[in-house]
Amino acid sequence: MLVEVRPVGRLRGTDPVRVMALLAPVVDTLCASTVDLSRVAVVCDWIQYRANFRNVAELRPVLAVRGPGADSSAEPREGQPADAQPAEVAMELALDLRRCGDADMPAEIGRLLREHADPALLSRVALEPWGTLAHSCIWRFNALYWQALSSWEEATGREYEQALPGGESDARNAGAVRELILELFKVWDDLEARGALPAELYVVELGVGNGSQARVWLDEFAALSRVHSRDYYRRLQYLMGDYSPLVLGRARAAVAHHSDHVNALVVEATHPAVSLGFLRGKAFLVYVSNVYDNLPTDELARVGGRTYRVEARATLAATQARRIAQSIGAPGSDIPDLVSKLLRLGPELLCEAMPQYFPGIETAVGFWRDVWDALRLEERYSPLEALDEYQVTPDMTGELLLPQLEAHGDIRVHVSNGALSSFAETLPLLHPFGRLQCHDLFLTDVRQYRSGFFGPGKYDGSVVNWINGPLLHRLGSRAGFDVRIAPFAQRPTANVKTLTAQVRE
Repeated sequence: MLVEVRPVGRLRGTDPVRVMALLAPVVDTLCASTVDLSRVAVVCDWIQYRANFRNVAELRPVLAVRGPGADSSAEPREGQPADAQPAEVAMELALDLRRCGDADMPAEIGRLLREHADPALLSRVALEPWGTLAHSCIWRFNALYWQALSSWEEATGREYEQALPGGESDARNAGAVRELILELFKVWDDLEARGALPAELYVVELGVGNGSQARVWLDEFAALSRVHSRDYYRRLQYLMGDYSPLVLGRARAAVAHHSDHVNALVVEATHPAVSLGFLRGKAFLVYVSNVYDNLPTDELARVGGRTYRVEARATLAATQARRIAQSIGAPGSDIPDLVSKLLRLGPELLCEAMPQYFPGIETAVGFWRDVWDALRLEERYSPLEALDEYQVTPDMTGELLLPQLEAHGDIRVHVSNGALSSFAETLPLLHPFGRLQCHDLFLTDVRQYRSGFFGPGKYDGSVVNWINGPLLHRLGSRAGFDVRIAPFAQRPTANVKTLTAQVRE
């Protein structure tokens, strides 16, 4: 039996985690069971997100290869029991050390082992079939949050930015904005002196929040243009892009006094070129804040020297499913179908389609919030035969991850599929002297995955994952860009880091 403790930073200090005391009941329960201990790995994390998709303990099967061309993620064949599990070679017991001390761990582990031995005892309701993490319904919940944001905010009584740690984004800082604008002026002054500065100066912001960043940026830009006697403000074209029309509307209202220089576009963050392709080679600055951490991602893992995809399915505890069903007067067996309808229709149309359960928008949003709060992810490891056969995006294969998965032993990493796709489509928008600047939750070294948990977590009604920064660095370098990730200058201790990308000189 292998025991791996990842949150090593919490093992020392003034209030260290007492690992042996927390693990003792777990190990005792495993030893008292009939499970083959040589096939068990106990993996300990510290889940910093108090709202997350994990129970205090989870059992993850490590699936066996079925043979040439076999798909271990396929649903049971005709004649097979619906709950039949593919063959497995090992199992991983995942623990959240933050919560172990408050739980009856022998009871939790005993339940997991019984359910693993006999799936008929499973005390969860599956909301979807097994699939890769990037295709889980958690991302449909994420999309619904932004599409129906006003309904969610009305129910919670607060705007979404108040759900962020501290109630605001780290990236809103006037000093950083002034520094960035003055650097732009230097570039433009040089181009103007050579007669090479375009008549229109394009700046793009993706992920506009409540418009405060745009307001600070535009106010500072107008003031600095006057102070430095430049007509750059007259020539400025500031484009705001966001997935949510509601968010865009708020942001536009916040910069109404700059309306002659501002346009707003609905942009699909994973494919920005669809809406912004006309800017190819024209944008002097693309500013991105807290977007990449909210985009779909798979996870890949190295277990026992073999590469695996992490597969997942969203579930509700059976007791939670019954409670939610009773709250709307519906049969418990209808919960998966009702969740599917919610994600497809949204709360308003759900009321029209099923008034017997949802007589008003408040009931539908309450159902949505209850399901989201109770939703968990069950996980397993499915063999991946060749990285170059795995599609990170339609244009990138898993070969990009080869250095990470083959040089660091057993490890589990984010693929950051959505962030990589967005990054790859944004770089061509830059002018040869342009810059992409992004503030987000970046990992800077793949070895960080060996000592911490980096998502997924829940921010209010949306999903958050840290971004695999070394992957973006490798992608940008291949495309001829100099990519750097550094601490956020105005608050170096913040989790938010600053990524910059410019054409390599």
